[in-house]
Parts: sequence; structure tokens; C-alpha cells
Amino acid sequence: MEKTALQIQMVDLRTQYLKIKDEVDAGIQEVLDTTTFINGPKVHEFQRNLEAYLGAKHVIPCANGTDALQIAMMAVDLQPGDEVIVPAFTYVATAEVIALLRLKPVMVDVDPDTFNLTAEIAEAAITPRTKAIVPVNLFGQSCDMESLMEVAKKYNLWVIEDNAQAIGADYTFSDGRQVKTGTIGHIGCTSFYPSKNLGAYGDGGAIYTNDEELGRKCRMIANHGQVKRYYHDMIGVNSRLDTIQAAILDVKLKHLDEYAAARQAAASYYDHAFQHIEQLQIPKRQYNSTHVFHQYTLLVKDGRRDQLQAHLQSKGIPTMIYYPVPLYKQEAYKTAMVNEISELPVTEMLCQSVISLPIHTEMDEEMLAYICEAVAEFF
Repeated sequence: MEKTALQIQMVDLRTQYLKIKDEVDAGIQEVLDTTTFINGPKVHEFQRNLEAYLGAKHVIPCANGTDALQIAMMAVDLQPGDEVIVPAFTYVATAEVIALLRLKPVMVDVDPDTFNLTAEIAEAAITPRTKAIVPVNLFGQSCDMESLMEVAKKYNLWVIEDNAQAIGADYTFSDGRQVKTGTIGHIGCTSFYPSKNLGAYGDGGAIYTNDEELGRKCRMIANHGQVKRYYHDMIGVNSRLDTIQAAILDVKLKHLDEYAAARQAAASYYDHAFQHIEQLQIPKRQYNSTHVFHQYTLLVKDGRRDQLQAHLQSKGIPTMIYYPVPLYKQEAYKTAMVNEISELPVTEMLCQSVISLPIHTEMDEEMLAYICEAVAEFF
């Protein structure tokens, strides 16, 4: 029997919810009973549990992942005109906050295999005005953060790690030490958008750091620049994770490793099915990072990506293209750019060639087999 578009989804949040319904509903009801809707006990409980999971000294919950990035950049005292290196192949939020703070986003190319920023690419873009690097742990695995941190130390730069797509992944240093992604840069940022691996049922985000002073500043900035109510020591913003979302996230955090394992199993099934199709490049793994597969993204060769997408659509299989347009070709960034880019070849190629298949925690073998058969049939 063929699966319909209603049965195969990019992310199946409803089925995931039904499996943890009693826990989630109890958490929500507790918040309703106490009416502590803002900054309630559940926010602090989730914060402590996320700190323990990540091995981070300070977690600052906030309203969304974009706010997390903005607060992080405010905390390191970047000034208008300072240059911030950012990959051009990423979601707009990463560059958006740079431009919003009147900083200069320096958009650079990425590795053609992992689609991530490398130390070599970042170092080549450094100028006397460079103050920070924002590596993005794209699609579920880490950049080579050890090398990036060495470059940052060499040039005295801040590193703000965008970990919105890779929470739960593990990074192994050359000395064998293993840490969670997002905790390697000076500040890490994540999003709890519902479709993320750790997703709320609304908006949410968090900042994390092991630096005492940065943690203090991020917490103040997120709360109107105050520690004591009505006493404002610095310019801040209003960015809070509401208590109901914290209650939901605290439940889902307990299942995060289980969710990652389910995604990894689906990715392995895809890998096995596609490894001998010459026109496809299956996701390459960063050698020193696990992959939690926020997305399973194929590279389609010979310019046939759009035809494959149409074929899968005709079979009731949804797909997504992350990302169809390089950031430097977006109208909003044609004037915000500091580096005059005509074309970044890898980014251009990826925008024209990548396609993401359904991957989520509730996929069964019947779904996977149907999708793989449809892809194989096209080629």
C-alpha cells in the first residue's frame, strides 16, 4: 500500500507527542495549577537539567534561537562596523542578528563534503576588523571546532557557536576528550523551534557558556539588562522562555538521546539504500563528531535535484531544500555585505543540488522502504 503525503511527513510531531502525552500533559497542568507562567520553577528546573546534560556551567533560556544569537553578540561587546565571519550556506537568522546590530557579516564558503565552515576558510577571511566567528553546526553535526578555536585564539576572536541543529551531538578533541556540541565556543546558542531535535510546542531558545562573566552578562541582557528588578545596569532585551514551554522541553530532554538514536537509525537505512547510486552523495560525517540528523540531506549530481523533488512529490513524499538561495544573494544582504561577493562556488553548488528527505523520530521501516524505492526508481 502506498503511503500518502498525510502519512509521510518531514517531521511527525503528533505521533511523537502521543508517546509522551501523559508526561507532557502533567507538566503543562502543573504550570497551569501554579499559574507561574513567566520565569516559573519549571524554567529553572529545565535550565539545571540542560546544564547537566550539556556539561555547561551556565544555560540561559530565552525566547527563541535568533534572540540567543543576538544576546550572545551583545554580551561580547561587538561594536558597529566590527566584522563577523559567518557561512553563506545557513539559515538567515545567523547573519540577520549580525546585520541587526550594525555589524558587518562576512559571508564565506563551506566545505563541500560536510557543508560546514572550516578553520582554513575562516582564517582566509580574517582582517584587522574581524572580531568574531559564528560556526554553524549544520544539519546535525559539529564543525571542526578544535581547529576553529585555535584560529580564534591566534587572532584573539570570539567564537559564537550556532548549535540550533546539532543539540545532543558529541565532539571528540584530538586528546580524546569528548564534549557536547555548542559548549566549545565562548558562547553556544540553540533554538527550540518545534521541528528541532529538542523542540518546544512554540518558540524557545537558549544560550550556554562555561565563562562566568559571559553567563552573567547574557542573563542580564536577556532580562532587560537587570539583575535586581527595576535596576538596569546595561542595555538589554526582553527574551524569556515561558514556563509552559520549559515544562514541555524538560520532558523531551529526557528522551533526546533516544530521539537521536531513532534519527541515526533512519539515516543508516537511507545510507545503505543510496550508497551505490552514483548520482547521489550521501551525508558525509565529520570524523570527530557524531551526527544527530536534524536533516538528512542528499547532494544530487547532474542538475537533477528539482526533477527528483517533483518525482517524490508525485509519490506523496515531502522534501525540503535547505537552502535555495545563498545569503549574499538575498535582497536584504546586498547592502549589508562587507565582503564584495560575486559567487562562492561551493555555496552556489549546494543551493542548486541539495535536497532533504523526511527524517524524524517516528519513522518506521515501511515508510523508509517506500521513500528509498521511490528515489531508486527515479535514477
